[in-house]
Amino acid sequence: MARAIVVRETGGPEVLVGTDVQVGSPGNGEVRLKQTAIGVNFIDTYHRSGLYPIPGLPFTPGMEAVGEVEEVGGDVIDLKEGDRVCYGNGPMGSYASERIMPTGSLVKVPSNLGDKQVAGMMLRGLTVWYLLRSLHNLKAGETVLFHAAAGGVGLIFCQWAKHIGATVIGTVGSEEKAAMAKENGCDHTILYKSEDFVAKVNDITDGNKVSVVYDGVGKDTFMGSLDCLQKCGLMVSFGNASGPPPALEIGSLGPKGSLFVTRPTLFDYTGDREQLVRGCDDLFDVVSLGAVKIEVGQSYGLEDAAHAHSDLETRKTTGSTILQI
Repeated sequence: MARAIVVRETGGPEVLVGTDVQVGSPGNGEVRLKQTAIGVNFIDTYHRSGLYPIPGLPFTPGMEAVGEVEEVGGDVIDLKEGDRVCYGNGPMGSYASERIMPTGSLVKVPSNLGDKQVAGMMLRGLTVWYLLRSLHNLKAGETVLFHAAAGGVGLIFCQWAKHIGATVIGTVGSEEKAAMAKENGCDHTILYKSEDFVAKVNDITDGNKVSVVYDGVGKDTFMGSLDCLQKCGLMVSFGNASGPPPALEIGSLGPKGSLFVTRPTLFDYTGDREQLVRGCDDLFDVVSLGAVKIEVGQSYGLEDAAHAHSDLETRKTTGSTILQI
């Protein structure tokens, strides 16, 4: 019998409970997938806690994984048993040893990429892809600010931005994380716990500020981030690691320099098959070239999902976090 992590009530990491589940057979346009490695992301903690409400309980969290096709349903022509596949944008339910998946969400894994590597990069890598290739086409010579530069998304972003030729200023929580961010292409690091990141950005850029701020932290950094932007700069609020950002008075954006603010979601940038394939192809290319290296900082067993969430939320993790079957 398959195992899955089930949430019967929202709350802290302790609500993640391992359970025996019946998987069944795939229907039309579906496959049964035996998973080998599963990515753990901040959005999973938002679902678990209720910050991002999920209609109906119980549910199994998780948005990404890699595995092997075990059984093929009807009308499936592009996949067969034994194919190695992955997904990075749901549907939710990846915290499981086996599951049914729609083929439209799956892409084949290049043979030169390992399971742990792929599980640690799909949601994060696709997030970075849309941040610097789709939402905003980052160009060589641009200077941007990225909060939590030593996190799973941050390390991929710094490498990819460096490959493009952009300059990245990154905030980090410790000297150790600052060193890691720099090793992965971050040009300047700011210790946000002891340094005023707004003043430091101003110093680093000689008062020119940055064209884009990428903020996955939320409450602790949002308002200060607006003061780091050039005239007509772009504020990208894509996560809430420290809690939701405060309410924004829209009229304040004019005096601050006619700023743009967006709250994007990965689904809106990879929601159709063409976008998803383009993003995956670009991601696989930069990883295969060695321009982006995937750092899997932590690996836990499926039954230790609660421990993984606890470590993630208390910022004890670096790079990507995965569950291994």
